Amino acid sequence: MRITVIGTGYLGVTHAACMAELGFEVMGLDVDVEKVAALAAGDVPFYEPGLQDLMRAQIAAGRLSFTSDYAELAEWAGEGAVHFVSVGTPQKKGEYAADMSYVDAAFESVARAIAHQGRSLVVGKSTVPVGTAARLADRIAELAPNAELAWNPEFLREGWAVKDTLHPDRLVVGVRSAAAEADLRQVYARLLEEEVPLVVTDFPTAELVKVSANSFLAVKISFINAMAEVCEAAGADVMQLSEALSYDPRIGGRFLVPGLGFGGGCLPKDIRAFMARAGELGVDQALAFLKEVDAINMRRRARTVDLAREQCDGSLLGKRVAVWGAAFKPESDDIRDSPALNVAASINLQGAQVTVYDPKAMDNARKMFPTLSYAASAMEAAQQADVILHLTEWQEFRDVDPVAVREQVRDARIIDGRNALDAAAWRAAGWTYRALGRP
Repeated sequence: MRITVIGTGYLGVTHAACMAELGFEVMGLDVDVEKVAALAAGDVPFYEPGLQDLMRAQIAAGRLSFTSDYAELAEWAGEGAVHFVSVGTPQKKGEYAADMSYVDAAFESVARAIAHQGRSLVVGKSTVPVGTAARLADRIAELAPNAELAWNPEFLREGWAVKDTLHPDRLVVGVRSAAAEADLRQVYARLLEEEVPLVVTDFPTAELVKVSANSFLAVKISFINAMAEVCEAAGADVMQLSEALSYDPRIGGRFLVPGLGFGGGCLPKDIRAFMARAGELGVDQALAFLKEVDAINMRRRARTVDLAREQCDGSLLGKRVAVWGAAFKPESDDIRDSPALNVAASINLQGAQVTVYDPKAMDNARKMFPTLSYAASAMEAAQQADVILHLTEWQEFRDVDPVAVREQVRDARIIDGRNALDAAAWRAAGWTYRALGRP
């Protein structure tokens, strides 16, 4: 069995490299010729711990290659291949709904390329509106009668993608035949030997698993951030509240950390697309609560800007603000819908001189927000700052010596947007420490 992966974004590259690591011959495809050339040379166009070394090792071993030609892909794969489709589903401009044009184009192209081959399996991995798989299955049947569709959602966390692929907490496959299930059991045989749970289900259930999981996480994150709003009004400490809640086994402490809220290329757009699809199905009221989840999340950004203004005596005009963090989360260079950069840009628009530092996301941030200033280190960003905003919880920022930083700033004020710093240590060093939901 040979494996192909159509779409070499974050998900596709990771999946291709990990399938090669599992021992398969794998070919990745992307319509971007320059990206394909870079990947073939062993260069990953984004930061993900361990991925580039893994990919280069598989290329060197001859198990991983890349192309931009569907005909080449089909000829190389031959009969009995499994073709994974992992292209993006961004939010439509001006709408909540997902833009399905990339998914539709990819499935159309691969189906046409394998139209005259023997049996093969096309597997969707993209996060799509429920009902998409059934529609695509009908189209594949028209174009490639010997091909069959299955759906296999991904559950990758940026910063942990290689581990999550090679050692997942579960596998979900939506299939319509025993043959399709058998193919996917063969693909994931090594993982199943490790007793990774496998859920075999129908198309719509498989499609709903990923977006349901994302929605549940969004609810949990926004719940504790809503409690942070209440704590601020009541004079309570949301971190102590969170700790107390975490000991309840029905609740648990994961994703119960209050702060600036979620961002990135998946969670925000996925819950919005879920709401849009619910409306199309006539059950919009079932997910109406997700609008408030989204609103709570966005309010945390506005509240952080308000805190910065308060720390600057009511006006940001002419103030020097250091922002620690640009990526939407640590161990990533992804700045899509980054809360950190959203706050930085908002403060800049209010007349402050904003200097940003991030361990990995500097190049991406510069391209997206060229009007901000950038520094080569956390210390450099802090020079002569009136206030520091800690907005992405990199370990590097946790390890900073508050005594040493105080020598760099104009005024020793810090806002911990992630509730990740040692408040006692910063206050002991003479800092005015503020955080969301805490006295």
